Formats: sequence, structure tokens, C-alpha cells
Amino acid sequence: MLSRRGAVAAAGPDAGVAWHYGDPTAEQRALSRGGAVVDQSHLGIVRVAGPDRLSWLHSITSQYLDDLAPRRSTELFVLSPQGHVEHAAGVVDDGEATWLVTERASAPALAAWLDRMKFMLRVEITDATDEWAAIGEPVAAEGAEGEPVTWHDAWPNVTGGGTRYGPAESEHPGAARPWRLVLVPRADLESEVAAREAAGWPLVGTWATEALRVEAWRPRLAREVDNRTIPHELDWLRTAVHINKGCYRGQETVARVHNLGRPPRRLVMLHLDGSQHLLPEEGAEVRLPAAGGGAGKVVGTLTSVARHHELGPIGLAVLKRNVPEDTELVVAGEVSGQPLEVTAAQEIVVPGDGMSVDRPESHGPLTPGLRGPASLI
Repeated sequence: MLSRRGAVAAAGPDAGVAWHYGDPTAEQRALSRGGAVVDQSHLGIVRVAGPDRLSWLHSITSQYLDDLAPRRSTELFVLSPQGHVEHAAGVVDDGEATWLVTERASAPALAAWLDRMKFMLRVEITDATDEWAAIGEPVAAEGAEGEPVTWHDAWPNVTGGGTRYGPAESEHPGAARPWRLVLVPRADLESEVAAREAAGWPLVGTWATEALRVEAWRPRLAREVDNRTIPHELDWLRTAVHINKGCYRGQETVARVHNLGRPPRRLVMLHLDGSQHLLPEEGAEVRLPAAGGGAGKVVGTLTSVARHHELGPIGLAVLKRNVPEDTELVVAGEVSGQPLEVTAAQEIVVPGDGMSVDRPESHGPLTPGLRGPASLI
């Protein structure tokens, strides 16, 4: 779609598709009204076939997949033994194969890891990114019988076995963001997009999708995740983790932090000062204000940034958990080689107390003599 008139190429993890087609504000408005189509062919797609696929994926990932029905979407993590996020993927099964939608840069590594883990089971893993492409639609519905394979994003609903750190679905800004990805043969991508345009949906770019994602506090693997991320920090237990399922790699960390609370970091949305007409870039430091003005101690990282058609400049950031929730922050980085400092106000996604809404009640101190060795408590 980069050959379309007015197309401006996206960069970073969205490279390969259009950032916008000449009028990003109008594109955002069309998408937020629920009538637009988005080229998402830069995403990665992994296909898992074979009769053992669901029970096998159930046993090695964070999600309950054993009885996943056809055309029912969910989400999963592959975690490290320490509980850090290594892979995240949308999941949907078509009755013959399970489709995993992830970042394009992550698809080869995810497919390779799955291939190493199959042992003697009847599964077949394929990185299908070169053969299949995703189309984004602002539709809050699963794929119906006869439609292409479709992954519906349930965010911010708390799905079966999940939990939340942030507000209930009815109070969450993500409730106003319907979203799904329709998977089509890559050779049919242009005709599928053209059919939607013929129905009155304009083609929009990733400026629009990213602005609405940030507004919805929706974490993304390529933006909010680093090598230390655990799901609790991003409120991602809503959709990608089943708290009560059996053992899987990283499960001990998931359970421990859920039970004890206080994940090391927390996600926030930032409202950025737009008076300088420049936006900091992803990766910029988030700092406390210095006593004499300007930027002080580093307390986090700006992970996503967008210019929203109604909210103005906004971003997502991952902060140390103990940063006061009412503190104004300073985002400090460089733009085109020039230093830039922008003040930012927090909107809380994960509260500073780090407690999920269904954290088990504390039973109080143990009776003296029953506490066990100090190394175990």
C-alpha cells in the first residue's frame, strides 16, 4: 500500500506499511468512528497444525488453550523461567490449525522456539508471514462462519482466568476501541483492502492505530516490553494469562507477584506538553523534576508516543513502581540530534500499590516458631 498516493512510510516495528496517507487527523477520526481499514501486513504470523496443537500450546504457554473453540480468540505469552515476557501473540484456531499473530521481527524466533519444544508430539510449526497478511478493522466481533481466519482483540476485558490491576472494563478507555485482525493470503491483500474501500471505508495508516492504542492503554510487544518485563507491570494479565491453569514456564513468578503484589514497575499513560511542537521519541528517559527545574533522577522509559486527534500528544511509559502517582514528570531525550525536555502528567494504568483486584487476602503473621527458615520467607 506504500504505492498509494500520499503514503508516508512508517518506521521502527511498523516498517513496511504506511504511517499515514496524507491526512493523519482525518484517518484517526475515521478509525475512531468505526469505519476504516488498515494495512497490518507488517505483522508476523505463525501457524501451528497437528492434532496435538492445542494441548501442547496449553502446556508451554501462559494461556488456557486445551479446549479453545474454533473462531474464538485469545492471547498468550511465552515466558522465561524467571517470568519475563519473551513472546506475546494473539491466538485463534480455525479447527485445523492455530494461528499466532505477533510482531514480524519476533515471528522467526517464536517459530524456532516452538519447533524446539515439540519433541515427539504431532504438531507442525510454520512461519507463515511471507504467505499470509493481516488487515486491521475497528470491529468488535469474532470471525463468523465462512469468513477468513480472524483474531479479535478482547482488550480491556478480563478474559477467563485473568485478572486486572487497572479499572474495570466499563471505566477503561480501551472499551471504546474495537479491533480485530483478518488474515488473508498475502497475494489477496490489495483486493481485500479494495473491497473494504468500495464499501466506504477509507484506508488509514499506523499513526491512527498507534494513537488509539496508546489512548486505550494497550501494551505492545515491540514497544512496552524489554528483557525485564513481567505481565503484571503492564496490566496484561487481563487477556494473556490464565492465573489458575497448571504449570508452565514462568508460572512461579506470575503466581508469586499476583499473590504478594508490588511488581517492580508500572505502566502509565503520559499527557505530554505539546507547546514545543516536537515530540520525544520512544526510548527517551522519564525523569523526576529537578529541584532547580529541568530533569532530575531517571525513573522510567517512554515506550510509545503519538499525537492524538483529540487528546494531543500522549504516550505510554514504564516507571518504577514507587514513583508518586501525582508527580509531574519530565521526558528527556533527543530529536534530530537536539536535546528535548517535555513535561508530562501521569494517568494511572497500574496503581502504585501494585495490587490486583483479586489478590488473595493476607492471613496475618504466622505463629512464632512456624515461620520456617529465613531463606524461605
